[in-house]
Amino acid sequence: MYFISTRGGKERVSGARAIVQGLAKNGGLFVPEKFPQITAEELDGMLTMSYAERAAEILHKYLDDYDKKGLLAACEAAYSRFESPDPAPLVKIDDGVYILELFHGPTCAFKDMALTLLPYLMRTGCDMCGIKEKILILVATSGDTGKAALEGFKDADGIKIMVFYPSDGVSKMQKLQMCTQDGSNVNVVAVKGNFDDCQTAVKTIFNSEECAASLKQKGYLLSSANSINFGRLAPQIVYYFSSYLDLVSSGQIEMGTQIDFCVPTGNFGNILAAYYAKLMGLPVRRLHCASNMNNILTDFLAKGEYDARREFYKTTSPSMDILISSNLERLLFEVSGRNGELVAERMNKLKTEKVYKITPEEQAEIAKTFDGGWANEDEVVETVYDVFCDTGYTMDTHTGCAMKVAVDWFEKNKKDTTNMVVVATANPYKFPQDVLYAVTGNDVRDSFKGIKRLHAATAMKVPASLAGLKDKPVRFSSGVSPDKMFGAVMDLSLIHISEPTRP
Repeated sequence: MYFISTRGGKERVSGARAIVQGLAKNGGLFVPEKFPQITAEELDGMLTMSYAERAAEILHKYLDDYDKKGLLAACEAAYSRFESPDPAPLVKIDDGVYILELFHGPTCAFKDMALTLLPYLMRTGCDMCGIKEKILILVATSGDTGKAALEGFKDADGIKIMVFYPSDGVSKMQKLQMCTQDGSNVNVVAVKGNFDDCQTAVKTIFNSEECAASLKQKGYLLSSANSINFGRLAPQIVYYFSSYLDLVSSGQIEMGTQIDFCVPTGNFGNILAAYYAKLMGLPVRRLHCASNMNNILTDFLAKGEYDARREFYKTTSPSMDILISSNLERLLFEVSGRNGELVAERMNKLKTEKVYKITPEEQAEIAKTFDGGWANEDEVVETVYDVFCDTGYTMDTHTGCAMKVAVDWFEKNKKDTTNMVVVATANPYKFPQDVLYAVTGNDVRDSFKGIKRLHAATAMKVPASLAGLKDKPVRFSSGVSPDKMFGAVMDLSLIHISEPTRP
């Protein structure tokens, strides 16, 4: 399997190279040259497999240059770190409505599903490509990716990681998770701006020949752990397959029956993984794209125009507070007939004018699979409260957005009997104050008091990794403006000279 750029050109690389490099040389995102297919027989064969075994089977379809036994061993090691025996369990909420829990990993967010595995893919990829340089991973985060990447790559030989987060754009628990991170090869920097500012600056650094040359002189190669990296995206495809297989094996549906997924997303990576699963042959009918008040994706899906010239909102679902959805570029590539030049033109227009429009034909193609909805802050509170009262289930604010969109869909389509899987992206204790307020009306300022009272109200188990944050010292407190991020990267490349190097 080879990978090409969403922005055209002649670059064609192996899976290992795509993962190590992160971005295509022309600034595009790597996509598979063609989508591998999963046959009905192969799906049947995966019914009795463990999650790790399913992951190895699906990942090897894309990463066929990696050793399959090595992939399996890496998957087993990664998912053994999860608190739940099943890394991605399904919970039935109502007839035909299920919640896919993706928050049982080390950092209590769905990013763990990929970022516990990415260090293996990165290190092995370096060996396969004969890369001798140390790797400097840059991450822009709206909250969850940063901690998951830090945890995944801490103390990794020959790899250094630097995370940028918006100073006022993450929850208190998310900030504590990142700023107390241990590891000799990690650094965390607050950015005076929003996530889009962080992401734009990181992309600019990646596309800078000056930066690449300077880092190369110092023995470093840039890479990414954001979902712009296909190595981050690929493991996310797995849990859509696995949840479908779990529905079949539990007798909820018959093999071949189509289902829907409702996915809370800001950067479009999580729902794109579901789309890739559909392109591979998974029986998916529709994908419901759930947004918060930053509902640019809802408007795009309805109107065919991506317009970032709008007010930015800080919400109680901060991981979705995004106006520039990077992974949408991959969808545009597919619905445009893989027209890289057209995608490049639109991405440049987005950068310079903050807006672009697709054709009616492309919009119609997207509408065959996707629809969008959003929830305001009051609706999130009401949804979290209603689900808790009706079922006893506690969900975080991001999942609350998705559940609101799912409820709206069924209210508008009362005769629709298609099974719906709502994707839960974070443990409620990552946002204890907001979830506590939704469930009880109790408003507290302190995050750890919020955890205590939320536990008292719900009896939901408190993850040890979050409870222990209270006593961990803060290691990182520096901050920069977006225009100073380049300098911060250059400074980082000079420290920790004694770190382990690649053999």
